[in-house]
Amino acid sequence: MMEKILNIIMRGILGTIAIYFINAVLDRIGMPLGVGINVATVLTSGILGFPGLLALYGIGIYKIL
Repeated sequence: MMEKILNIIMRGILGTIAIYFINAVLDRIGMPLGVGINVATVLTSGILGFPGLLALYGIGIYKIL
């Protein structure tokens, strides 16, 4: 049980770092997508991992359309 909680926490931290750098790269090329760093996005990336990050940016792209 403790291992799963630690795994979610680590994925949340790495997901937050990934969101920060992806936002920086997208902003630099002139495409600010607006995926913020908050409790919902940290939990999404922590529980779902990489597919969660893709979902967050997919929702951001959908909002632009």
